[in-house]
Parts: sequence; C-alpha cells; structure tokens
Amino acid sequence: MKTTGILMAGLCALISGAAGAQLLPSLPGTGDVLRPVDRMIDRTVETGTRTVRDLADARLSRIAALVRANPGRIALDPDGYPARSGELVMGDVDDALLAAATAKGFAVIERSETLGVGYTRLAVPKGLTFKSAIRLLKALGAKDVSADQLYAGSGAVDTAPPPASGNGPRIGIIDGGVVGSTATQRGFASGAPRASRHGTAIASLIAGSGRVRGAAPGARLFVADVYGSDPAGGNATAIVKALGWLVGERIPVVTISLVGPPNPLLGRVIAAAQMRGTIVVAAVGNDGAASPPSYPASYPGVVAVTATDGRKRILIEAGRATHLDYAAPGADMLATDERGNASVVRGTSFAAPLVAATIARSYTTPDPARRAAALAGVDAAAERLGPRYGRGLVCGPCRTPPK
Repeated sequence: MKTTGILMAGLCALISGAAGAQLLPSLPGTGDVLRPVDRMIDRTVETGTRTVRDLADARLSRIAALVRANPGRIALDPDGYPARSGELVMGDVDDALLAAATAKGFAVIERSETLGVGYTRLAVPKGLTFKSAIRLLKALGAKDVSADQLYAGSGAVDTAPPPASGNGPRIGIIDGGVVGSTATQRGFASGAPRASRHGTAIASLIAGSGRVRGAAPGARLFVADVYGSDPAGGNATAIVKALGWLVGERIPVVTISLVGPPNPLLGRVIAAAQMRGTIVVAAVGNDGAASPPSYPASYPGVVAVTATDGRKRILIEAGRATHLDYAAPGADMLATDERGNASVVRGTSFAAPLVAATIARSYTTPDPARRAAALAGVDAAAERLGPRYGRGLVCGPCRTPPK
C-alpha cells in the first residue's frame, strides 16, 4: 500500500519519545478516546477551516491516541491501521493448515462461518509481530490472512425521546447500541448491546425522534451493536457476525456508518450478503478527499454515501471511496443523542442512514432481482448537482435544522 510508509512514519513521530508527545494535540479528555463508538470520532471539525494536512494529522492523532490509551488491547497492523492486539483472522482454513499453524505456536480463539464464509481467529505467538506472524502463516499456505482491524464512526454529535418504531420498513443498523426498547437489538462485543451516542443518532435519523425528522418514520429497526464496552470493539469479525444476523433476519437494507481499511473476510461476507439480496449502505468517512479509500463503502455493490451541509455543499472533511453513489444531508442538522436530547451532528455517518431509509421505503424484502429497480427509483428522485454528489443528492428535505 502506497500510504503505508507515510502513515507509519507519521505515527512513529506521534507516539515515540518526548518530541513525539509534543506533536500530539490535546484531546477532549481520554474519555473521548476510550468511549465506545465515539472514541475515534474527531470532534474538532470546523467548516471551511480544515486543510488536507489538518485532516491527515487529525487521523494520525486519533489512531495514535487510541493505541496509546489501550496498550495490550489495540495495536497497529502492518499498514498502520488499528486492530485487535495479538489476533489474526484467516479465511478458508483446512485442518492441515490449522494443525501446521498450531504447531508453530498459534492458538485458535474461534472457528466459525457466516453466510457460507468460513474463518478462524488465531492468537499470535508471544514475541511475534503482526508482520512476522502474517508472513509465517502465508508460508504455511494461508491465503486470506489479516489483522482484525477496527472500524470507527464517521461523524460527531455535539453535545427527546428515543427513536420511534412502528409498522414501517425493516432497516438494519451496524453501529453502537440505541437508547430505548423499541428497536430489536443484539450485541456482538463484550458489554453489548449498550446505548451509544453515535448509534442512537443514526437510529433517530431513520425512524424519527421528538424534534428530529425521520427519513422513514415508524421504521422497524434492527440494531447490531459491534462496540459494547470493548475498547477493541468495532472489529471486522464483529461486523461480519452482525451482518450475518441481519441477513438471517431478512433485513433488506443495512446501513453502516463505520470506516476502516479493506479486510478480506469482511469483503467476502458483504458479497455473500449482497447475493442474498441485502443492500448495504455505507458512509465514506471524514478524513478528507486525500485519505485512503474507506471501507466498507469501497466494496463493489455497496452504496457509498457522502454528506452535504445546509447549503448543499459537500463537507470539506468528507472522505472518499473507490466509487460514489449518493450524497445526503450530514451537517447543520439535528439528531437524538443517547440522553434523549436533540443535538447538532456533522459527518458522513449521518448521511448514510438517510439514503438507507430512502431505499428501504420501496425495497421492503431482500430480492436480488429487485435491487436495480429500487436504486433506479432513488436515482429518479435524486437532485443532480454534479459528479461530486454521485448520482445525486438524496433526501434533502429530511434535514431537521437546528433552529
């Protein structure tokens, strides 16, 4: 990966030595770093003032602070992305390969299958780095092997009742937990499901909550909490399991406002979900247009969403994917936080659920044969504003202005 050297050099400068410590800017307290879901969200975005370098530095700072605050739980993978420390994930593992790996000191944490995709989580032998361990497993014949990377929310809530639920479309959310008992929730991390600020905001934008206008009022929400209370939550295997649950429940549209690097297992499971008719909608992130492409938004077939402000301008911090489908409101608007308050939000996180809700209003059951027609209907209603908006601005009136 071309960005690896730059990323690693920047991180080394940030987390090593006294000089490195001086380069790390003051954060709003370690609680913001450790807090589930929100711990990697940048809360310092100011409209029109962030440069490409600012966004890159903020990204490196978040990663460095996360690793520093969670020694032994979170480490950097060979490409400089945060991951669960001391764990690797292999796909398509046969018994012979597994026996060879255990003979070299690897220990099986879990062997499982989701949507027909088999995988094994392994504990790395003590003293081996991620890079050395991956090299060793590949020498033994492993093909799809990677760290269990972490995925972060792509928006911030600045600071009403919980999101409503009724007889509307069924929509899946993979994020943190949601306040209230109206949503069907399941946990995929220690301490989950647990109410979170980020997840509750996403849910309120879909179903509506108090002052917050929902894009699909009365939607029936199925929430997969992949964070809980685990500092290393939001990992690829948790998202994989969450997606497997939602597909099993026959949820037609799933929104994921999380971003991270490509992961072989996650990519295969998303493809398997799509084959079963599930439409996956994902945010492009907030690390700027010069950032590496974000995933899962960049996987083929995933509906990639960017965000606009109150004047229909693409957010200056909006990230990118290898393709772009739609834009939707993501700033200068309200959502509900975990305390039930209507709070100002900003980020591509909050655009993705608006697009998901728009699709779900006409795509009510998972059916691969109907996917193209459902998206064609969204295309027809989208406001054409140029290539930076993908196929158009969706759900413009869905924004609830702060005043």
